[in-house]
Amino acid sequence: MQIDALLAPLPAPLEIAAAQVREALDASTVLVVLDDDPTGTQSVVNLPVLTRWEKSDLDGAFATGAPAVYVLTNTRSLDEATAAQRNREVVEVALSAAADAGKQVTFVSRGDSTLRGHFPLETDVLAAEITARGGAAPELTLLVPAFPDAGRITVNSVHYWVTDGEAVPVGETAFAQDATFGFTSSNLRDWVAEKTAGRIAADQVAALTIDIIRSGVEAVRTFLRELPTGSVVAVDVVEESDMRVVALALHGLGRAVLLRVGPPYVRAHIGQDIAEPVSTADIPFAYDRGGLIVVGSHVPLTTAQLAELRRQRPTTATIELDVRSLIGDSRDAYLDEQAATVAEALASGAVIVHTTRELLTGASGEESLEIARKVSSGVVDLVRRVLAIAPPRFVIAKGGITSSDVASEALEIRRATVVGPMLPGIVSLWQPETGPAVGIPYIVFAGNVGTQDSLARVVAKLADEQ
Repeated sequence: MQIDALLAPLPAPLEIAAAQVREALDASTVLVVLDDDPTGTQSVVNLPVLTRWEKSDLDGAFATGAPAVYVLTNTRSLDEATAAQRNREVVEVALSAAADAGKQVTFVSRGDSTLRGHFPLETDVLAAEITARGGAAPELTLLVPAFPDAGRITVNSVHYWVTDGEAVPVGETAFAQDATFGFTSSNLRDWVAEKTAGRIAADQVAALTIDIIRSGVEAVRTFLRELPTGSVVAVDVVEESDMRVVALALHGLGRAVLLRVGPPYVRAHIGQDIAEPVSTADIPFAYDRGGLIVVGSHVPLTTAQLAELRRQRPTTATIELDVRSLIGDSRDAYLDEQAATVAEALASGAVIVHTTRELLTGASGEESLEIARKVSSGVVDLVRRVLAIAPPRFVIAKGGITSSDVASEALEIRRATVVGPMLPGIVSLWQPETGPAVGIPYIVFAGNVGTQDSLARVVAKLADEQ
């Protein structure tokens, strides 16, 4: 469906400035965002992000006074049992640290804007653990997967992927065919019923539609106040102001909520303006070698972006990692050889490292995840070896699992600051605060965002102005 035809019948958006939302914030409340991969940070600026969640980590993050703290759980790469345990651990530590800091916590489960991830597992576990730990029991669970910056919107509860002026229901895209988190429904109400295996029927999911949202903050607040406790709410979003209306309604709602959101909702909820892309002149570089571009994602958009990067930069060294060698018996010797090759090439400029585009899957979702983890572990070990030999000027990690593992395992980033986006509304730049990567800008690049030339544009921004 053409996007213009989809949007034409809708009422006009309201003019809500980010400052209005900031003014409504309760300074004693902090969002704790459990990010199921690090790409959730791409819409925010100047916020702390943690890859570990010991109490000292949360204590330090709360002490900054930031209105939101990201905790990288990486659960999208994990099996259900491990994902559930990580959610429990974060709730326990966050509530303890918040009590000591005199803070109230609203928990945010950050999921994928194309509906992949552990739902309803994570929101179920969070709700149960919050209650068990003496927190305010969530009365409503809001689903806000929209990511307008990246072409994901929700209209009349139907979630769309918009590209080249065409709005495609997300259930008809390649993302719905995910080996682990696949689905068929594009209507969020039907999607909830599908994912809960009928435990929550589609007609039990409340629809917070654009018509209500664009009627104003009080209309939204009234709608939410009248819902039965325990309701799941599918939230329409077409643009930033829609999320700001919802945020303002929640700030004065008086009901405890749990949020399952795509990347930009946190920005709207805390009243951050949409940030301008980070300028190259404002990025500190500690090393004069070339930068390292690591591509692990296998979604079609990433493959197209990789091809365009290579087309635009035909002389850039490219190292292809054979996925079968990464999970085979000769893995260590293979990685030593490849790391030496990469380190040598960095002396002359940027280096692209990518896995073969062959996507290995198992007989089940769990087996597919295990293969993905082994491949990602091989990529991590390669980056770790390269870092020890020849620290690069920058590191770009393409793909959710890849970017998480490179951050926490290869670069050993325990704490970082989200500096801002590299492109309008997407692609996050982190400044590592700990570990061997201090001084190396780290760029978190989701597999499913941007246009065909987006990766090439980010590389040019970092590599061509040395």
